[in-house]
Amino acid sequence: MAFTPVNRVRAVLAVVLVMFLVSGCVTVSDSRFSREEDRDKAVHNYVQLATAYIAQGNLDRAEKHLERALTLSPDDAGALSAMGLLLNNDGEPELAEQSFRKALSNDGDYTRGRVYYGAFLYGEQRFEDARDQFLTASKNTKYDDRASVFFNLGMSEERLNNNDAAIEAYRRSVELSRGDAKSLLALSRTLVKEGDYSAASRHYDRLIRLMQQNPRYRHSPESLITGIRIARYFDERDRESSLALQLKNNFPESVEYQQYKVLISNDQ
Repeated sequence: MAFTPVNRVRAVLAVVLVMFLVSGCVTVSDSRFSREEDRDKAVHNYVQLATAYIAQGNLDRAEKHLERALTLSPDDAGALSAMGLLLNNDGEPELAEQSFRKALSNDGDYTRGRVYYGAFLYGEQRFEDARDQFLTASKNTKYDDRASVFFNLGMSEERLNNNDAAIEAYRRSVELSRGDAKSLLALSRTLVKEGDYSAASRHYDRLIRLMQQNPRYRHSPESLITGIRIARYFDERDRESSLALQLKNNFPESVEYQQYKVLISNDQ
């Protein structure tokens, strides 16, 4: 699979949702949670199932589970945040934001809900607001996917043209993920933009080694143009030619291939 999505908004949403995918058919029986002391457990299970169904695009099932969760606990931050995801997927951004904001008002320490809200804001192109949500979320050292939070923070900083802040966020994502492919590429790319080709080359080489070790990863237009820029800087002509040929053959209609043609025309 290509590890650099073309649509960055979808990339953010994929990052925050993928952990909730479940396999098989899972059901929850109301009778199991009839006792008052089991209410929180019931709500948690309904929210987990609903979020998984949202990720799968099964909005009807998700809605049923969230209705059950909110019937048991109308102010539950997890249920309200998941309802925000559902409403946004259902084309109701204003209602979605109300749900996200209510969730965080009820529990300001609910980091997952803050990440969802940040992803929503990014999708609405409200990059400064998204950055603030991801920045706050990144401070929770106990959150189980801080690497993705920093990656999303880096994306937001980039859209705000804060390249130094983006580099730092991507660097933390690389450290926390121990070399995740998308983070390595993002860091390499922003370092090239900053003109730090030596550091960009080190991280890009890590990316290439990861690709060689894992056949699931394939070059994307973004990874190819990043490698080409690095190779051109260090006058590595064979490497540049190899990457350029892949870009031309595999992605002839891409923006990155047009960028490459501009690069070589400037040399003539």
